[in-house]
Amino acid sequence: MIKHSDHFHGSDLETIEKVYGIKRSDIVSFSANVNPLGISPKLKSTLSEQIDAIMSYPDREYTQLRKRIADYLHTDFENIIVGNGSTELISLFIQIKHPKKALIIGPTYSEYEREVSLGGGTTRYYRLEEEQNFILDIRKLEVELTADVDLLVICNPNNPTSTAISRNDMRKILDICKQKGIFVMVDETYVEFAEDVYKITSVPLTGYYNNIIILRGISKFFAAPGLRLGYAICGNVDLLKEINQRKNPWTINSLAAIAGEIMFSDENYIKDTRNLIAEERDRICKILDTCKNVRYYEPTANFILIKILKDDITSMDLFEAAIKKGLMIRDCSTFPFLNNKFIRICFMTPAANDALLNVILEAVK
Repeated sequence: MIKHSDHFHGSDLETIEKVYGIKRSDIVSFSANVNPLGISPKLKSTLSEQIDAIMSYPDREYTQLRKRIADYLHTDFENIIVGNGSTELISLFIQIKHPKKALIIGPTYSEYEREVSLGGGTTRYYRLEEEQNFILDIRKLEVELTADVDLLVICNPNNPTSTAISRNDMRKILDICKQKGIFVMVDETYVEFAEDVYKITSVPLTGYYNNIIILRGISKFFAAPGLRLGYAICGNVDLLKEINQRKNPWTINSLAAIAGEIMFSDENYIKDTRNLIAEERDRICKILDTCKNVRYYEPTANFILIKILKDDITSMDLFEAAIKKGLMIRDCSTFPFLNNKFIRICFMTPAANDALLNVILEAVK
């Protein structure tokens, strides 16, 4: 079957297909954290009408796209920069700031550490404690922000814990970092799934602080990872100018730019997504409350971190029980500070969620 040292990412469906003999088209991925509604209906019905756009180069400045994103975020389009996925923007930012030592709040996404390392820097982690439900303690964080740290990396809401830092607390963090000469990179990939986005997003703070850059994309909320469209929000004019100077021209193709303009304006889709996730988040938590052999941590995003309390069941056991039913969950044992007792699942349609919950609850009963 499979070696227990092997682990799968939400995009590893081809490997899953080979290992388990399940057609990738038959797999429901609870690991990818992608909007279960699929792509925007408005985008699906209108993008084909724009096919002639590929006969021309995109606007170098992507002005219309940036204005549409700015309207969506209620900010100044001059503070928006777009790129070929948020990963490109992370790379460019690291190349420019060239941090010697970054402090990463974890457990979290491994790409941050990789990019800092590729840029010649080193990283260390500030550990979110399970005993505190993985909620950040700002006073303890301040102690860890020593003189040798020049970059703080925060995923908010955090993957995989689904915990979030309020904007009021983020302001406190920025004040501390401002005093210490530390730049802050905030990944808001999952913030749009939060019940109250406005209380969490740091976008308004970019108008007051020049030591923050916020990264977002369309892969998760807008269910369009294949378009490779990412964007950043930053009020630091000099930094934006340098990123633009280093960025290759036309990194976003014409159709992806047009798609962005369309999907950010699909208000019904945005509303329907938030309503579905909010309802399923609440419903799933109530179901998990009835099971004594699992514990979950209060989720903010479209996924939930679950701990297995039964001694003889591991995260790989649950992974295999679920994948045999065509349901793919995330074994979290590869995340820093987590072990083989943790899994992460995202919220899908009610029927799919029920199917997975039946597998999990049956396995741990």
